[in-house]
Amino acid sequence: MTEPRHAAPDEEQPQVVVNDRRRIDPETGEVRAPAHVAAEDSAAPEADEPVVAEIVDEVAAELKTQLDERTADLQRLTAEYANYRKRVERDRESVINNAKASVAAELLSVLDDIERAAAHGDLTGAFKAVADKLVSTLAKTGLEPFAHEGEAFDPSVHEAVQHSTSPDVDGPTVTAVLRRGYTFGDKLVRPALVAVTDHEPAPAAPPAEEN
Repeated sequence: MTEPRHAAPDEEQPQVVVNDRRRIDPETGEVRAPAHVAAEDSAAPEADEPVVAEIVDEVAAELKTQLDERTADLQRLTAEYANYRKRVERDRESVINNAKASVAAELLSVLDDIERAAAHGDLTGAFKAVADKLVSTLAKTGLEPFAHEGEAFDPSVHEAVQHSTSPDVDGPTVTAVLRRGYTFGDKLVRPALVAVTDHEPAPAAPPAEEN
C-alpha cells in the first residue's frame, strides 16, 4: 500500500489564479467593461480618432439638415400667417364697405329729393342746413355722385333712356342727366339715367348755281 506523498517544506506550491468575472464592481458599484474591450481601447486610442471625427461630422450634417428643414417650415408658416391676416383684413374691410354702401343706397331717394328741391329753389333755411349735412356725411363715408352733361357716354355706368343725333358731338355724349349716379369706392351703387346724343354728319352743302 502506497502512503500519501507529503510535500517537502521547501517545495514550491502551485499558485492559484482567481479571475473576477463579476460585471459589477463590488467596491464602486459601477459596471465593468469587458477585459478585451478595455484592452483594445487602451491599446489603440489613436486608431479610433478618425472614426470618431467621421461620426461627429455625420451628426453635425444631420443636425444642420434638420435645422434647415425646421427653418424652412417656420418661414412657410410665417408667410401663411401673414397672408391669412391680410385676407382677413380685406374681408373685414369688404364687409364694412358693403354695409356702408347698403345704407347709402337706401338714402339715394332722399338725395334725389334734395337735388330736385335745390333745382327748384326750395332748398333754403333749416332744410338746406340739414340737407347739406346729410350730403357731407355721406360723402365722408365714400359715396360719390357722378354724371355730368358733356361727358362721354359709358354704358358700364350710364343708362341711356333718351337718344338723339347731332353734328355738334364727335361721339356718344351725355347731353342731359335725368338721374345722377353714385359710386361707393370702386363699387357702383346706382347707374346714372342720361340722354345720349350720337354724332351725325352735317348735310352736304348744295352745289353753287352757275350763272
